[in-house]
Amino acid sequence: MKIYVVGGAIRDQLLGLPVKDLDYVVVGATTEQMLAQGYTPVGQDFPVFLHPVTHAEYALARTERKVSPGYKGFVFHADPGVTLEQDLARRDLTINAMAKEADVNGQPVGDVIDPYGGQKDINNKLFRHIGPAFSEDPVRLLRIARFAARFSDFSIAPSTLTLLKEIHSSGELNALVKERVWQEISRGLMSEKPSRMLEVLVEMGVFELFFPKMNSNNSSLLGDIDLAANHQLNLSQRCAVLLSSLNVEDINAWAALWGIPVECRDHAVLVRELQMGLQSATLEPRNLLDLLNRVDVWRKPERFEELIKVADLLRLPTKQLMHSYDCAKKVDIAQIVQEVGEQGSSTGAKIKQLIEDRRLLAIKSN
Repeated sequence: MKIYVVGGAIRDQLLGLPVKDLDYVVVGATTEQMLAQGYTPVGQDFPVFLHPVTHAEYALARTERKVSPGYKGFVFHADPGVTLEQDLARRDLTINAMAKEADVNGQPVGDVIDPYGGQKDINNKLFRHIGPAFSEDPVRLLRIARFAARFSDFSIAPSTLTLLKEIHSSGELNALVKERVWQEISRGLMSEKPSRMLEVLVEMGVFELFFPKMNSNNSSLLGDIDLAANHQLNLSQRCAVLLSSLNVEDINAWAALWGIPVECRDHAVLVRELQMGLQSATLEPRNLLDLLNRVDVWRKPERFEELIKVADLLRLPTKQLMHSYDCAKKVDIAQIVQEVGEQGSSTGAKIKQLIEDRRLLAIKSN
């Protein structure tokens, strides 16, 4: 029985990047041996165990065979005879198919085990598949696009790009579930250069499939989404930048298509409404207050600050709106409640209307 650290940890170590997660493969062991050593089983599709002390995941070395469409359409085979090389062969890219032995503390030690040329491809900054089975998993198409956003100076090997295009033409993408699509897109958006994810999807010929209403030739969008990354905006803000060219109806349709989180959808919708409002010919006090009400600034001022950062990044004229907000938020709500109460007619509707009137007056007076 031997334990190895595999995959992304070895890749990132060779690239001089921080190693965040360690993935372990166990060669030459049975389920019974793992249980006897105190490991706890957690995997349903294949044997994965939690370490008795660290609770890290340890997977038995396995091979796989495609039996039906989609990323779940695989049958896994794990037994003590499966070698490390066989386990690594089922991975996507050569740079993710390297390993090192794990010491008693679970840390990678010794020489890199590199049966498929991952080190050479790292030196050449190349994404290259391991074998023809690469095209059997449709999620890999999105994973490569997401990797391109993280390792933006890497290119895709021509033979690998051909296989990626075959995934599209094979109809395998029809079996993708929206949760996995959003998982990969969101990770790409949170990478250092998210525009590369979009560019690679164009290269593969699938951009319109994932972004049906967006213009793939929008160079300003590519620049803006990278600027959002440079400014370290959060995921909801980056979504708002990404979808800023769509109307509200199309934003809602895209959100439903891929099941994106409500906060991401809301940021995108509200930024779009800010765009429409701030770019109108005239911005009267009533329009400005309506915009502030629409983004629910009174209950969610922190979200409003996030929206304004996106609006500024998109070069929208926010100065007048911010000035209106500074004026309107000075209205003393407690005083209004007291005034209405003293009049003996303390109704919620009357208080609400007075607050609205005072805020509008505050904006008009400045």
